[in-house]
Amino acid sequence: MLESVAFSLGPIHVRWYGIILGTAALIGLLLAIREGKRFRIVPDFFMDLLLIGVPSAIVGARLYYVAFQWSDYKDNLAEIFMIWHGGIAIYGALIGAIIGTFFYVRAKGYSFLRIADICAPGLIVGQAIGRWGNFMNHEAHGGPVTESFLRNTLHLPNFIVNQMNIEGTFYHPAFLYESVWNILGLLVLLWLRRRPILRAGELFFSYFIWYSIGRFFIEGVRTDSLDFTGPTWLASLLNALWSPMRVVFEPGVLTYGGNIRFSQLLALLIVIGMVIIIIVRRKKGYANVRYADPIVSTKADKSKVLKDQEVDKGADYDSNRTI
Repeated sequence: MLESVAFSLGPIHVRWYGIILGTAALIGLLLAIREGKRFRIVPDFFMDLLLIGVPSAIVGARLYYVAFQWSDYKDNLAEIFMIWHGGIAIYGALIGAIIGTFFYVRAKGYSFLRIADICAPGLIVGQAIGRWGNFMNHEAHGGPVTESFLRNTLHLPNFIVNQMNIEGTFYHPAFLYESVWNILGLLVLLWLRRRPILRAGELFFSYFIWYSIGRFFIEGVRTDSLDFTGPTWLASLLNALWSPMRVVFEPGVLTYGGNIRFSQLLALLIVIGMVIIIIVRRKKGYANVRYADPIVSTKADKSKVLKDQEVDKGADYDSNRTI
């Protein structure tokens, strides 16, 4: 079984979770920088964006979790700040990151959706890598399974099977399901962003659609979901939508005694909402700018912008000349 601590420096323990999250953020940053160069956006802009986005994501992830588990914290407010004890949520991280980076992007004079489009592949690959931190911590797993299911049905390597053996019981590697889904999503986004039909903002919306579809189904096998008691008809609807998964998987136990997993409900609402936004923006004429169109800051030096545009026109002319 793999240890959660990578190495120690005296009393300081460096955990694999932190190393993996740091690696995820770095790779996401490199993807954004590479695509940003296509639009003449300097790398420093994305580095600063990361420095703002990561703390904002951590705060958002913690506040989201605490809000839904307030009964566990209301009598011990100091525990709210002890994030190393566990208790964060990915949707809260996304909300926090979006709020934090929105103001920075606007302050720099850029359209938030244009920058969000560039960052979308980095977000999803970061989540794909980050889930392996859950693997090292024995968390975000699904319900009990047999060792045979992991070895003979899923054909997983020994290091994953052994890590899924927690106190003598084997569990669904839900982290792996989500990681694989996000890698596939990365390929979809990389393909989609080169399609001429794609409009500004739609790559970002597509990221949310892809991630939320996967999260809806994967969340159903987990045993640590934030849940609440809601209308019976809503619980029945969510269960019916998830029912195709029963061919292979059994649903995980609802930890807190509710009948609705909040992440499942939110994922469904996000998918519906993003599809509606894409359709409405196109029909109302709000999506006239294409993904491939130049990105210009409203605070950029006007003379420099005109010079760059002349250079671009000259490059286009040369590429169209025949010999």
